[in-house]
Amino acid sequence: MPPPPGRQRTAKRFDWAGLKADLRGAIPDASLALVITGLIFWLLWARIENGSSPSLRIMPPFETPSEYWWYWLCQAFGWSAMLWAYITVVFGLLRSGSRPPWRWMSAARVEKWHRTTSLTTIGLMFLRMATFYGAELQTNFENQPMGELARETLVKVFVPGGYATGTGRIAILIGLLAFYLAIVLGLAFYIRQTTGSRLWRALHRFIIAVYVLSIWHTLMFGTNVWYEGSFRTFVWALQMPLAALLLLRLLTPARPSEQLRLRGPRRESRPLPLTARLAGRLAAAGTIAGLAVVVISGADGGRSGDAHSAGPWPERWVIWVGLLVFTLALVAVVHRLRPVPRPAGRKRKDTTADGERTADEPQRAS
Repeated sequence: MPPPPGRQRTAKRFDWAGLKADLRGAIPDASLALVITGLIFWLLWARIENGSSPSLRIMPPFETPSEYWWYWLCQAFGWSAMLWAYITVVFGLLRSGSRPPWRWMSAARVEKWHRTTSLTTIGLMFLRMATFYGAELQTNFENQPMGELARETLVKVFVPGGYATGTGRIAILIGLLAFYLAIVLGLAFYIRQTTGSRLWRALHRFIIAVYVLSIWHTLMFGTNVWYEGSFRTFVWALQMPLAALLLLRLLTPARPSEQLRLRGPRRESRPLPLTARLAGRLAAAGTIAGLAVVVISGADGGRSGDAHSAGPWPERWVIWVGLLVFTLALVAVVHRLRPVPRPAGRKRKDTTADGERTADEPQRAS
């Protein structure tokens, strides 16, 4: 007996069963992330107590960790979220590119790891924001009534552009954009039955922008690393293998339609024009070169011990314009790869506006 029409449409719009299965699969992963967060929290606490934290040069009143433990907890969640973002990007690149010939690293297993670590990353980002909300309440509860403070802090912490003072007007804006883009682009996997797998894959490639924003938010504005040039350079060095893996994925994609062929028969089914695919490879190579310069020179444009360090850059309007351009690019991709409406009574074919079938949907790991 077929399901009621309403239930059938709901199942197609969002894969709730798949999301619940992935959430259950992410329990061990999330538990490990919480343990790592606890260790980072202990390290930050110890550095505050022994006076070695660079945060004390920026926020001297925070020298007693027991009085501002909410803030140090939110910092710990921020670092664990960045670590898990790194891990899930690695799994995503391995899944979509030419994978290592190791039997234990099958496509289904890597994909499952990618999905679970992605959900854990989103959860850590949310907990980072929630604990920052608690830190703001803890710091300012004596200045105004709690009800008014709670409402204002909710806007400052969760609304992009709501934090309008100090370094936070840039840093928090970038972090919030990363969080909300992670939700939209990360959970797009569970509506692939509606969008078609080809459109979903095209949208999911934009997820790399979330990681870039996260790195920017942490290394350029994190109080823990403002005056730690050597550690900050080390974290930048860790991005080089990730950029190299991205370049390798672009040069040796798993799908023939994504290969860069300057010669040969023209294929209308290619998802991107030749210029766009070539630009992606050049951008990845340029990123590796830029990271090498940062690692060798130790200068990344962030804060230094000099009291005359430049202020936060760019202005907020530049970030909003960048978000507008990014959104227009997403809209253009959706318009180009949107599924073609099929006539009533015909068997469904998962096609897009340019006629390519999308039968190669990612295999779901059990």
